[in-house]
Amino acid sequence: MSRDQTLHVELATGRLEVQVTRAAFPLDQLCGFAARANPKRGFLFVSKVLGKHWPARPAAMEQIHQHLAQALAQHLGSSPGPWLFVAMAETATGLGQGIFEALLAQQPDANALFLHSTRYRVPGCRALDFQEAHCHAPDQILYEPLDPEHQRRFATARELILIDDEISTGSTLCNLATAYRAHNPDLARIHFVSITNFSGQQRAAAFSEQLGLPVSLISALDAEIDFSPAPRLAAQSAPSAVGDTQRRPDQLAAMGGRFGISQPWPLCAADIATLVDDLSLDAPLLVLGTGELMHPAFRVGRALEREGRNVRVQSTTRSPILCGADISQRLVFEDNYGEGIPNYLYNVDPNAYARIILCHETPSDSLMDVRAQLGARCVPYQTSAPGTCA
Repeated sequence: MSRDQTLHVELATGRLEVQVTRAAFPLDQLCGFAARANPKRGFLFVSKVLGKHWPARPAAMEQIHQHLAQALAQHLGSSPGPWLFVAMAETATGLGQGIFEALLAQQPDANALFLHSTRYRVPGCRALDFQEAHCHAPDQILYEPLDPEHQRRFATARELILIDDEISTGSTLCNLATAYRAHNPDLARIHFVSITNFSGQQRAAAFSEQLGLPVSLISALDAEIDFSPAPRLAAQSAPSAVGDTQRRPDQLAAMGGRFGISQPWPLCAADIATLVDDLSLDAPLLVLGTGELMHPAFRVGRALEREGRNVRVQSTTRSPILCGADISQRLVFEDNYGEGIPNYLYNVDPNAYARIILCHETPSDSLMDVRAQLGARCVPYQTSAPGTCA
């Protein structure tokens, strides 16, 4: 359905104009706006259904997953696959896995594989490197799967589904598609999937010409944007987001999407119950992911919400955003991955929740700073057994 609408947003870094051309959901239901300390791009769309920079209801997140999965299924049609889903780190890792699982729920026998890109380097693992040029941390990595069957699907995919929270120029997705196509020349089609698309539907033809394959654009909202940076802030430097990325394999979860997954993420109901069994049903809960580990927080939050509990889902982030506009609060703490990079949590008042469930894959002693700031209401939940690249 069309929801023509034009917004003018004044930010500390400049003036943003957004003209909605097509929408399945109202713009203010999907996102707000913020300024960020990044000379490459001084604005940010603050998604309200992503669970990253805004506390989101799990049911609203699931609605977006299902909407995009249904639209994608129409484009995939009767293609036998393999279908390779790749979500962009760090913001869209949870969104991508949610869409993947929603499609599996519709087609349980799909010949499909999910991966997400990452910024964590793991020695001994083969990977594709590509660039997210507008980001404050432009280097991205896509690891090849560890499991032999997953390796086969990765190497022979006919459909490549690239997922991000929003698409503006599409350059990052094109960079990844180009890197992957060099690895798999038999690829037949490419699909760009996002909550919001600011490149315009007509860009699908341009992407197809650039990549030499049919490209479809799938989104919940299309709009055109124009940003006029404030001169006095245009040259402001962003904080460093590059650290010691030589991660130990035992600090990265095996069940996540970095190394390939072909089934829904496993959830242990008994473990979840023990996290809240002393609380009333109406006690406000926050389920908090850490960095790229977003999807388990959604799954835990949705399971609790189905019990009738009052739940929000969010994640910590390395993205530096300025307070103002739709960013009202900011916590800064040490990175639990040990890279020495500041991490942030936005729009969260810890005192507003009876319990904060902190989902993590890194060792418990890496959480000391964030747990100290969240207070005694915070309980850790390690989501899966450590993985290995051996």
